[in-house]
Amino acid sequence: MSNPRLELRHISKQYPAVKANDDVSLAVQPGEIHAILGENGAGKSTLMKIVFGAVQPDAGSIAVDGQPVTIRNPHEAKAQGIAMVFQHFSLFDTLTAAENVWLGLQSGETLAQVSERMRAKAEVYGLPVDPARPVHSLSVGERQRVEIMRALLAEPKILILDEPTSVLTPQAVQTLFLTLRQLAQEGCSILYISHKLDEIRELCHACTVMRAGLVTGVVDPRQESNASLSRLMIGAEPPQLVHREAALGKVALQVRQLSLEPDSAYGVPLRDVSLELRAGEVLGIAGVSGNGQQELLAALSGEDRRCAAGTLSLFGADIARAGPSKRLTLGLHFVPEERLGRGAVPMASLAQNTLLTRRESVNPLGWIDVDATRALAATLIERFKVKAGGPDAQAKSLSGGNLQKFIVGREIDAEPKVLIVAQPTWGVDVGAAAQIRAELLALRDAGCAVLVVSEELDELFELSDRLVVIARGKLSPQIATRDATALQIGQWMAGLFDSDSTRADRHAAA
Repeated sequence: MSNPRLELRHISKQYPAVKANDDVSLAVQPGEIHAILGENGAGKSTLMKIVFGAVQPDAGSIAVDGQPVTIRNPHEAKAQGIAMVFQHFSLFDTLTAAENVWLGLQSGETLAQVSERMRAKAEVYGLPVDPARPVHSLSVGERQRVEIMRALLAEPKILILDEPTSVLTPQAVQTLFLTLRQLAQEGCSILYISHKLDEIRELCHACTVMRAGLVTGVVDPRQESNASLSRLMIGAEPPQLVHREAALGKVALQVRQLSLEPDSAYGVPLRDVSLELRAGEVLGIAGVSGNGQQELLAALSGEDRRCAAGTLSLFGADIARAGPSKRLTLGLHFVPEERLGRGAVPMASLAQNTLLTRRESVNPLGWIDVDATRALAATLIERFKVKAGGPDAQAKSLSGGNLQKFIVGREIDAEPKVLIVAQPTWGVDVGAAAQIRAELLALRDAGCAVLVVSEELDELFELSDRLVVIARGKLSPQIATRDATALQIGQWMAGLFDSDSTRADRHAAA
């Protein structure tokens, strides 16, 4: 047998509060798609950053094609043919998609050549990316496409993907899988981090399971079930979600004929958007990334206050021009899709980050009770099982899944009257996803009105009482989830819903 394409021997990495990797060894063969599976905080991302040179190990060695290598930084990793798609994006917001890709390549091509290659690859791989668009104007899903494109254009022999399908539609996931299988057939070795057990079983040839920084097993995922993989990962099967019939209350949030031009040349205009969200229900909004979700969320959260008077109301009060603070006072809480930089301040502690939306520890004169903020952060850490070095840990020190649990938990714990949440379980493991979804349903059962924007259809079908699709800035008819099918919602996501309006409205009314 030939030498492994990549071999890690006895890798260890200690951080002040946790040992992220503890004597980890694994081997990946040429052309193999190898999954790294583990719950949030198991050490997966740290291990991959060590391979990519972004983090230095305390002990252990790395070999590529049988030859020992020292990878001191990402530049040296790229020289070894290693490319990585990070879970937390590493893009410059003020540059275009093409400029970000161009800076990450070492090919000597011009910007125009890179732009042309991006267009060609986008068509082949089914990952539409406009090379000329500034990154700050892109949604999270579109930014992920840029990251994937940058890695693919490097023609790597080792490709690391950290939660690559978190915000891709089912159709885009299957297109990506075709690309990855083709790359593997051409000899590229792929390290694939995901919490989606179905994906791992469908795509991967081997799977290394990690827990608390240790390797707990290596299995062939094709021979495993979701239940057995879950037991290996978290020691148990995730609890079944109990979804009771909704007990509808009064109208909480109402949008009436909202039309809004984008505030940038690359945004999506909203056209005659109308919806009604009642207390005690979950309304799910599905859609392909970049179809107006970003603009709608900005309008609903108060970030964009250009809405015409009367188009937005909260419990009957006109909030079209109200800012986020006013809406928060009225009981509307919001979880953005972008965790670092929007949902949390990276350099601030978890205790300090509670102040973004929780004002219990601020007295009328503006003085902050520091002990109260730390106590609140400690409560959230315990309640939502967040793996962190305590209330004083910086937000950026948490794994993506653990930060997501903290941010979503911060808003759920506030007992809001209305909760708008984007991508609630992005990047979290199956156990944590089950907990977050159960907490959202418990919030609904307590009378909260919940609006969930997600690109995971399974999640929307599991959580929602009613569904609606956003496509090209327009909303589809609403439909009761029990009457919807994945095929129909998929067609609506392509904008094909006008002919179904009457039938869907009848279902929703029933």
